[in-house]
Amino acid sequence: MGETKDLDDVIVNLEVEDIRFPTSLELDGSDAIHPSPDYSACYVIITTASGLRGYGISFTLGRGNEIVANCVDSLRFLLIDVNLKEIFSDMGSWLYKANNEGQLRWLGPEKGVIGLAMGGIVNALWDLRGRIEGKPVWKILVDLDPHQIVKLIDFTYIEDCITKEEAVELLQKQRWMKDEREKQVLDEGVAAYTTAVGWLGYSDQKIRDLSARFLAEGFTDFKLKVGSNIEDDIRRCKVLRDCIGWENRMMVDANQKWGTGQAIQWMSRLSEFKPMWIEEPTSPDDVMAHKAISEALKPFGIGVATGEACQNRVIFKQFLMSGGMQYCQIDSARMSGVNEVLAVYLMAAKLGVPVCPHAGGVGLCEMVQHLQIFYLISVTDTLEGRITEWVDHLHDPFTNPARVINARYQIPLEPGYSTQFKDSISREYIYPTGTVWKDLFSSSKYKDPSLEKKKLPMIHN
Repeated sequence: MGETKDLDDVIVNLEVEDIRFPTSLELDGSDAIHPSPDYSACYVIITTASGLRGYGISFTLGRGNEIVANCVDSLRFLLIDVNLKEIFSDMGSWLYKANNEGQLRWLGPEKGVIGLAMGGIVNALWDLRGRIEGKPVWKILVDLDPHQIVKLIDFTYIEDCITKEEAVELLQKQRWMKDEREKQVLDEGVAAYTTAVGWLGYSDQKIRDLSARFLAEGFTDFKLKVGSNIEDDIRRCKVLRDCIGWENRMMVDANQKWGTGQAIQWMSRLSEFKPMWIEEPTSPDDVMAHKAISEALKPFGIGVATGEACQNRVIFKQFLMSGGMQYCQIDSARMSGVNEVLAVYLMAAKLGVPVCPHAGGVGLCEMVQHLQIFYLISVTDTLEGRITEWVDHLHDPFTNPARVINARYQIPLEPGYSTQFKDSISREYIYPTGTVWKDLFSSSKYKDPSLEKKKLPMIHN
């Protein structure tokens, strides 16, 4: 389709909900820097004059989710009474204007909570477009021609890495194999790796049990959280290697825990376990540190992966151009949503860096499958080594959850971006008044020190 004639509809409402899941109770998602996260969604619902709805997600770890929700509400005036045609006819230009609103820009620009809020809104817009056109978002993107893809992107600040003309040329080169590649991806699915075996709070026995389960399910790529205690990490790496053998691939993830020298020393000791990459070894903003770590670990055959906390396309540009990342990890709920991820895909493709998305959070697997399908069909020249994270919890809340069979994401065919929660989720998990949260508070199974000390009202009081 690709045209905006079907998008002649006006936005009449934008709502936002603070949805949180108590994952900290079982230490799901725990790592060296985030020991007890509560996976949460800033849930954006856009309604049009015709009654259609689009659903978008921005992801957080619990406390502060209400801050992102309030940012969404502050951006609301940029969308109410706006025709979807005005947005999608030249979305790159619309994003530039929205991200550079004269006062709200100061909260970023294009980073932090205002960036997360814009990502949630943009993701909702794409879900809405998918529902209007009757297509999954990946299919909309795949069916657009190179010039239409380029119009979706704000190239401000990145044309020293890739120009619009280069982007069109890159996309055009892949079009000759589009039909064949689309059939291949539909038949085979998207290759997945699992982090579910290796959360930092898990016991050795739990690592063994989960490794056996995921091996039986066909997984060959496993990620382990590290970074708090080197002796513990050596023991846990040995446990995982003993479970998965040396024929399967292992990655480790420090979640920004170390300084440069510490990262090099730590990974030198873990090199005996032959990890394919060390993920987020240090500050997600420190390009030069990542470059130094990359150079130091190259003799060990260990690459550096990062991106899940990259603020925007500009930071990605610096990582990619400097050699500070060997594996590019886009995140579906970071930056300005779908459109800015497309910019990163194109820069990575030009520079020959494989994209292996991060997806360890509520709704991230649901969204990232669409993005990676587009990348595999329309952008990258090879499918080799392009693996996508899979975490096997918090899928049941969705009406169309992501599915992995034999370590392969199954291709979503339902219209939209796979981001709609079941109706019951708001009643149960809206924070702090949902039924699940009320029960946890009343039974003293859960305490929130921030909520106890707050003076300003929560959005769902």
